[in-house]
Amino acid sequence: MTEYSAVTITKGNGGWGGPLTVTPTADKPLIYSVTGGGIHPVAQRIAELTGGETFDGFKSSAPFDKLAVAVIDCGGTARIGVYPMKGVLTVDVHATTPAGPLASFITEANFVSGVGPDQVTAAGQ
Repeated sequence: MTEYSAVTITKGNGGWGGPLTVTPTADKPLIYSVTGGGIHPVAQRIAELTGGETFDGFKSSAPFDKLAVAVIDCGGTARIGVYPMKGVLTVDVHATTPAGPLASFITEANFVSGVGPDQVTAAGQ
């Protein structure tokens, strides 16, 4: 059985939201990278620190209820709100604020933006 650890993810320069605490579980092990270029360095950092499993969301799909966190690169229209609406913690590598038709689902408790690998730290540090 995999043992998971928690990370804290804070907003980066010009970012919004958070901080988020992410802890994968046996039921939600996936660090979902939906950035169009393979596994994003932010998703990789989250996985390294938590023991979660990276997953390329552009190559395949996974059920929302299996996602510990979604790492996106959305400038502010579609993906920015889809994951929060589905109850998935969302990390945007772009410094965006709530926007688009799903903006009402985006809160500081489920979304953080402007995130680079340096904004991902082991929880409690």
